Amino acid sequence: MDLIFLGTSAGTPTRSRNVSGLAVLEESGRGWHLVDCGEGTQHQILRTPLSLHTLESIFITHVHGDHCYGLPGLVASAGLTGRRAPLRIVGPADIERWLTTTLTLTGCTLPFELHFEAVERTSQWQSHTLHIDAWPLSHRVPSYAYRFTEARPGPQLAFASLERDGVPKGPLWGRLLRGEDVENQGRRFRSLDYVTFDREPRRILVAGDNDRPELLADACDGAQVLVHEATYTADVAERAGPNAGHSSAFGIAQFAQATGLPHLVLTHFSARYQNDERHSPSIETLREEAAAHYDGALFMAKDFQRYRLDKHGALMLLPDPA
Repeated sequence: MDLIFLGTSAGTPTRSRNVSGLAVLEESGRGWHLVDCGEGTQHQILRTPLSLHTLESIFITHVHGDHCYGLPGLVASAGLTGRRAPLRIVGPADIERWLTTTLTLTGCTLPFELHFEAVERTSQWQSHTLHIDAWPLSHRVPSYAYRFTEARPGPQLAFASLERDGVPKGPLWGRLLRGEDVENQGRRFRSLDYVTFDREPRRILVAGDNDRPELLADACDGAQVLVHEATYTADVAERAGPNAGHSSAFGIAQFAQATGLPHLVLTHFSARYQNDERHSPSIETLREEAAAHYDGALFMAKDFQRYRLDKHGALMLLPDPA
């Protein structure tokens, strides 16, 4: 499972960081999912190996502009560049009304269908290799986290059961291993009856804006990675007051430590924090605050960084291909 960060700034873009967007890649190149689509996300995608033709779903965490203003341009460009496959868009119900109104008022007709699913009504989805579910958060507007769980971790055929039940060797075994149910000579064989799994599933939790990390305690069960905002340091968050709706680096690090999360990736940094640590405040200020309260593997996300969660549950930052 790979992650590619398309935007890591909060509220407004900076010269080096776009607003929120994160790609979650399926195994074996079987498509990808987009979590949030801030303004300019389609430009960010052009600088990656990602294609709008293989985009499976878009998951919007909440309706604030830095998380969704890129949607009209992205879907319009997808149509203009030849996409014909339907596209699933999951998010708060108001997203459908806003996006369809925008497309209608601007005369945009898409050559593919948009399938909207309101997260208030449906909280579980399935893709090629992943189970996805949603968890409510605390923000100034309804906000959600999306959890991506590997559906078939290390599948192995139960040979004794196959031979006992007389399932013919060959292509049928391969289809069962891939998760397909098959029929042969009037008999139906279920994949689940002949496949076992040899390890725990990989699980990544991607949160939207949230000022109460403890809401994710149950969602983090079995997760190897939490991607969460750290908009401010604790002192700035205190000055912003209770209605800011965001977590501090201190707050999310303290939660991750208490939960025993092995990997924490921080993102959604206020534009006041600069990349150059020689200038204060900087991203390094946020990192130091988090590191003082969390002893797991801590990462500070940057635009275009690509991370890989391997089959052993270890997260690594991949080298820049350039």
